Amino acid sequence: MGFTVAIDGPAAAGKGTVARAVAERFGFAHLDTGLLYRATGRRTLDGTEPVEAARALTAEDLQADDLRSAEVGQAASRVAAVPEVRAALVEFQRAFAARSGGAVLDGRDIGTVICPEANVKLFVTASDDVRAQRRLEELVGKGADTTYDEVLADLRQRDERDSARATAPLKPAPDAILLDTTTLSIDRAVEAACAEVARVRAAS
Repeated sequence: MGFTVAIDGPAAAGKGTVARAVAERFGFAHLDTGLLYRATGRRTLDGTEPVEAARALTAEDLQADDLRSAEVGQAASRVAAVPEVRAALVEFQRAFAARSGGAVLDGRDIGTVICPEANVKLFVTASDDVRAQRRLEELVGKGADTTYDEVLADLRQRDERDSARATAPLKPAPDAILLDTTTLSIDRAVEAACAEVARVRAAS
């Protein structure tokens, strides 16, 4: 029997780090669904039409070196607002979530659209300032030439687009546990998430 953990939240809130740690702790498979949209967005930068890009996506596309760049992030946010793109990627995500060994999926609409029946739903968030500083350090560490103000503006633009889109907007599921990492260390955030997963597994 499968066990699904859905982790949603805005960019740079820490959801990917928490998701990877939860998957490792419990031996679950992990899918960063944002990579699907980043890989699709990256294809559009080469001139491919968004829906065609989503339908033609391959596992190799998820290994591209530049998927974490700001340019690809903006492209991902744009294609994610296209209903036909989301539809093309839904079944892949749901099939992954249903695997028998357990699965952790992180993204923006996992608990609300992809896996509304997930065993555990978490919504990981943090203040704009903290998220911008985290993303700046990540980008600079990879050699990017950018500033705090540019990163903050980019995050806010993405947040607005992701939250305002008509299809699968970014928002917590009604029954999601809120995990605010603004003042939490990553270790404490991971422990809080793992404690919730352990609690639900023990009760099921």
